[in-house]
Amino acid sequence: MDETFGRGPLLLLSGRANKPLAEEIGKVLKKSVNGALIHNFADGEIFVRIDENARGRDVFIIQSTNAPSDNIMELLLLIDAAKRASAARITTVIPYYGYGRQDRKDQPRVAIGAKLTADLVETAGAGRILGIDFHQHQIQGFFDIPVDHLYAAPVLTKYFQDKALEDLVVVSPDVGSAKMARGFARRLNASFAIIDKRRPAPNESEVLNVVGDVAGSNCLITDDMVDTAGTMVSAVRALKDRGAFAVYACATHALLSGSAPERLSAAPLTELVVTNTVQIPEERKFEGLKVLSIATLLARAIEHIHLNESVSQLFEVSDNEA
Repeated sequence: MDETFGRGPLLLLSGRANKPLAEEIGKVLKKSVNGALIHNFADGEIFVRIDENARGRDVFIIQSTNAPSDNIMELLLLIDAAKRASAARITTVIPYYGYGRQDRKDQPRVAIGAKLTADLVETAGAGRILGIDFHQHQIQGFFDIPVDHLYAAPVLTKYFQDKALEDLVVVSPDVGSAKMARGFARRLNASFAIIDKRRPAPNESEVLNVVGDVAGSNCLITDDMVDTAGTMVSAVRALKDRGAFAVYACATHALLSGSAPERLSAAPLTELVVTNTVQIPEERKFEGLKVLSIATLLARAIEHIHLNESVSQLFEVSDNEA
């Protein structure tokens, strides 16, 4: 990669939240991501030291902020270390933006965690954010610095285009995901359906109705994340009860919390396709889980940002599709 047009030489750094993804990105860019020493003291406190020269360099820090919250603290320390090492610009590459579900005050006396996290990252010294599939688009407005918001849709839809499923119906698991699902349906030349549900409690859902014809069809449920899998499993069962031939599902972020792997394994789900924005431990993987890599997508975005070239033309899905 020609660095002549960049803002100083490129320096890739990685936290420990998803080191395999960072190493994949480094391999695409032919750069090491091992330029920082990170370890914990005996009491759990995190120590960070950048071992590469960062002065005047264009620094990209790769770190998802999924649980535990130590991942956020590790990111903040890496940003602070790069700032104090006189980096010319610091871009935080956050494949999964944790606390994104806490994006509004919908109950009395609750925190807006997505905004607080944005403030922390910005105050630490980040000059730019690169993320994938925020839980809500308005999270971009929580930052007062440039945000490049990418979508995993091209990676996920290509996988299903290659499968060439017949009589495909793309299903939105709720009203909030309808715009994303319509984009998938358009890309896959498929029909569209939506599930009407209610939430009696957090991480629980109850299907009330399926709007659309799914009988005898291959169905694809689309969502931005799968956490406890309660919503997804309810949707799968509802579609099968209404005569769906086979049910597939895809999500950008695979949190797979609690008993999610067991729930998904027991459900009449043909395949769950996710990306590697979050590192999935081997013990939480199950038969029928397919993990696609977004390393090339992120690497190309990093390259374009470094060379001051347009990112949106390559990766952004229009508002009519996302």
